[in-house]
Amino acid sequence: MLKIFNSLKREKQPFEPIEANKVRMYVCGMTVYDYCHLGHARVMVVFDMVYRWLKVSGYDVTYVRNITDIDDKIIRRAQENGETIQQLTNRFIAFMHEDADALGVLRPDHEPRATEFVPQMLELIDKLQAKGLAYQAADGDVNYAVRKFEGYGKLSGKSLDDLRAGERVEVDNAKQDPLDFVLWKNAKPGEPSWPSPWGDGRPGWHIECSAMSSSLLGKHFDIHGGGQDLQFPHHENEIAQSEGANCCHYVNYWMHNGFVRVDNEKMSKSLGNFFTIREVLKKFDAEVVRFFILRAHYRSPLNYSDAHLDDAKRSLDSLYFTLRDVPPKVQAVAGIDWTSGFAARFAAVLNEDFDSHGAISILFELAAEANRQKSGELSGLLKVLGGVIGLLEREPMAYLRAGGPSDGFNDADIEDLIARRAAAKAARDFAEADRIRDTLKTAGIVLDDSAQGTSWRRA
Repeated sequence: MLKIFNSLKREKQPFEPIEANKVRMYVCGMTVYDYCHLGHARVMVVFDMVYRWLKVSGYDVTYVRNITDIDDKIIRRAQENGETIQQLTNRFIAFMHEDADALGVLRPDHEPRATEFVPQMLELIDKLQAKGLAYQAADGDVNYAVRKFEGYGKLSGKSLDDLRAGERVEVDNAKQDPLDFVLWKNAKPGEPSWPSPWGDGRPGWHIECSAMSSSLLGKHFDIHGGGQDLQFPHHENEIAQSEGANCCHYVNYWMHNGFVRVDNEKMSKSLGNFFTIREVLKKFDAEVVRFFILRAHYRSPLNYSDAHLDDAKRSLDSLYFTLRDVPPKVQAVAGIDWTSGFAARFAAVLNEDFDSHGAISILFELAAEANRQKSGELSGLLKVLGGVIGLLEREPMAYLRAGGPSDGFNDADIEDLIARRAAAKAARDFAEADRIRDTLKTAGIVLDDSAQGTSWRRA
């Protein structure tokens, strides 16, 4: 049985869907005003792995990952660039999709934009005001009255007196309580706005996800995910809004992935120690980055460094090396016997809170056994199990040769040198054959001799 660490209950719990064999999952996505960084990559890859495993497990999954396409940072960046908000957000949504595709991230079933759901947000705010949970302040903003919601703090585990105002909300004298947060922002000159019963304005950040999730998944759904930094205030506020308006339980299982760290310090734009996905992909193959992310359990911190990425590359290379002689067509996931052997163990660790670290360890055990037995069947199983979490899906030699020309040698140059080396060996000119091998090795090209001939890969 699948178990999920539920942030709301602070323990691993057996997963029981609301509807048999169906899963409704919502994940907080990106605010699109700049390139995605490695923290975003971790959210995308982790919940892509969750999505894939739920589907392989036989669930009919509806996966929603939203896009925030209106907020203060977006407005400011568009003004700085001298472009419209839509021009800015459309461009960075396209860049986000390029990054996600490179990382092997499947598209969600729904990818709603906040600006498409303003009527649903207004409806939620109206309900909250009718229940006495929202009020319009003197400055025109509509705020949520935090202390009037009895369950506030249950996700973060903090008392009201310990909590502070939300990160994206400035505390001001118009609020009845510093903890209150904005649901609807009164229009400012030159900013985009929508008409509402409280005057022209735009939505606050937190109300977006409550409206989009309930509209697409219902008022009560199975899984809500996101980065650890969203647990408070964003997800705490979502609970207050959604349960306050709809008078029912909002989400059964809350999942939060750990931070990405650089030199053991949280990666963030404010600290200036963040790396965009695009910067990293200039140095490392995208599948290596995916492997690096999945090699750690999703709830643990992930410490970024070039050395860790280099190690991930060597490890992934060794798995692909095992697959060199696997025929192009291997068994499909549907043909796997999940009740025994490596497949059963692989399933068991993923069913323990999506333990991709444990799953990858089993892939290495399987690769070692496949190499020991020289078993095409086990190598084929390795390829299929890797594919379950979005790894090992490329043609092995194409992966091993990926990376572009090394020290001026393109693919044709390398093949020519291999042919010259073979001719030198045939002429018993072993000194020349060794020289060619050493030249290629210096350029990062590794030759592998076998009875079938010589193959090559980039180190």
